[in-house]
Amino acid sequence: MVPGAGWKGLRLAMTASAALLLLLLPGCWDRKEVNDLAIIMAAGLDKAEGGLVKLSVQLFVPRVSGGGGQDSGGSGGGGKTSTSGQTILRSATGYTLADAMTKLQEKLSRRIFWGHGEVFVFGEALARDGIRENIDFIMRDPGPRERAEMFICKGRAQDILTLMPPLERSSAESLREMAKSQTGLKVTVKDFAEMLVSDAGAAALPWIETLPAQPGSDPKRTDAYINGSVILKKDRMVGFIDDRVTRGLLWLRDEVEAATVTLAPKEGKGLISFKILDSRTKLLPLIEGDRWSVTVRIQTEDDVIQNTTNINLVDTKVTESLEKQLSAEIEKRIREALVHPQKELHADIFNFAEAFHRRYPQLWKKEKQRWEERFPQVEVRIESRARIVRTGMATVQASRPKNEVKPK
Repeated sequence: MVPGAGWKGLRLAMTASAALLLLLLPGCWDRKEVNDLAIIMAAGLDKAEGGLVKLSVQLFVPRVSGGGGQDSGGSGGGGKTSTSGQTILRSATGYTLADAMTKLQEKLSRRIFWGHGEVFVFGEALARDGIRENIDFIMRDPGPRERAEMFICKGRAQDILTLMPPLERSSAESLREMAKSQTGLKVTVKDFAEMLVSDAGAAALPWIETLPAQPGSDPKRTDAYINGSVILKKDRMVGFIDDRVTRGLLWLRDEVEAATVTLAPKEGKGLISFKILDSRTKLLPLIEGDRWSVTVRIQTEDDVIQNTTNINLVDTKVTESLEKQLSAEIEKRIREALVHPQKELHADIFNFAEAFHRRYPQLWKKEKQRWEERFPQVEVRIESRARIVRTGMATVQASRPKNEVKPK
């Protein structure tokens, strides 16, 4: 054997292996330059004449062409400029949402990019006609995000996207932050699609309206806000519930994340406010012959966050009484949430159908087609149990004197 031959062979093998690995390294052939993209922040869909659909998108342009850095108006070609870029609105109309998107791309010099699209707003007229076909495109196309938040607005969705909120950089950012606040319904595109194919076939979405602008200011320099919820059956808007009733809906669906309940205790004049720290809801369905019922069992843990009475919260008997009164108040709100959807609209937005399906799978197969008729007759029992965890640092001595207590 020639001295060093083995080492040379090993070096040759290592060199060949390294060359092969280089061929397997990923390249940048499919890299997307940010300056080549039309980045969608929010999309609005409206009903157009002739049965067409209008797609409006709020675009973020990372780099501003030209100087100035001034606000450049609202709808159409205008937008809101920031130090890092600007938002502009572009629209297109088509026979379908897919067709409208193709026509929108024809109007843009940059490639549409959905990766940052976190909001979909549907106009009122389109929602009344039905939005299933548009959801079909959003779920099928790989571009739009399934986790984007969904809203239905009063009037046109396009008008919501032209707003210039004073606290956020764009209306898309404002709506996204409102959804995060957990003060109302929070529904993503994926959530809504699942509602449409659920046993109940009904859904609820947050309803947004526009705040009045300050007197003398630009009408567009304002914000949208969540003001209740919209009820849909088979993808069509059929009704509306206000903000108070929506809170009861959240209790029923076990979706309470942040809530404050204020009541006037019977022990004295004034008000006490409770912060809900934790809330758990269970639906217990029961079928006895032809009688269907659901027991809603709710348990909460609560803090006293404000007390305008002269009640001694250290007294155990007083605390127990307040727990019962708080439980009764929660039950009252749930009862209010049941009336309109169940008795008038016959829309199961409470997931009762799913509860019966899980508990009685065989019977449900036979009764599923009759659910819309049976749902209004389902008896609902509510068992609410509130537990006050903390009454706060203040004692009766720190509360208001009797002569300063606010009347009920």
